[in-house]
Amino acid sequence: MEGTVKSKILDADGIRRALSRIAHEIVEKNKGTDKLVLVGIRRRGVPLAERIQQYIKEFEGAELPLGILDITLYRDDLSTIDVQPVVHETDVPVSIEGKTVILIDDVLYTGRTARAALDATMDLGRPERIQLAVLVDRGHRELPIRADFVGKNLPTSRREIVAVRLLEVDSEEDVLLLEREDHR
Repeated sequence: MEGTVKSKILDADGIRRALSRIAHEIVEKNKGTDKLVLVGIRRRGVPLAERIQQYIKEFEGAELPLGILDITLYRDDLSTIDVQPVVHETDVPVSIEGKTVILIDDVLYTGRTARAALDATMDLGRPERIQLAVLVDRGHRELPIRADFVGKNLPTSRREIVAVRLLEVDSEEDVLLLEREDHR
């Protein structure tokens, strides 16, 4: 981790409750599951999307299509992250034409990841609408983007880091608030 732990924001049970609530809100806002496609933004958005898919299946009996979106080449900071960025596969197994695409990510911060995901999604087709679901909204938007579904609103300072750790990726399950360490 890139900082000192200030506090634990969500434990495994808190993450479960937040994702279950988001799943219910998605179904309610869209008046059911018709024409919905879940798309996880690589990396931690993918296991979150898989969990939301499972919750919807449990309480609605509907198995929604699930896609994986890699936004690496759509980032506006591509030249600053690596000389040879690692590009992973985008895999959206159904047409998104005329569908409601629910983009799912772990943290909404500046809005730049969401913007890149919007661009990548539009390259796949023309959905009827796109909605955004995030586990944590920490504020500090640089673009006019907001989430439709939020697990936890968490006001932060720019010196703080929100670290989402998921079993599938990190072998741990929680959301931590970290204080950025100065590297002077």
